[in-house]
Amino acid sequence: MKKQEIKKMSVEELNEKLAEFKKQHTDLKTAHFVTPLENPLQIRKVRRTVARLATELTNRENQ
Repeated sequence: MKKQEIKKMSVEELNEKLAEFKKQHTDLKTAHFVTPLENPLQIRKVRRTVARLATELTNRENQ
């Protein structure tokens, strides 16, 4: 997800997406542990998206 897309979301949507991407990250890590993924860079992409979402939530809480 792009930073611009994240800024347009409401807090509820951010929380939903954060939970969704955290679950996806866990699933990818587990699948990669069992059998190597065809594209292991997916894990990095999802992890960074989780970080972007969490950062935006933190910024909104501090404002």
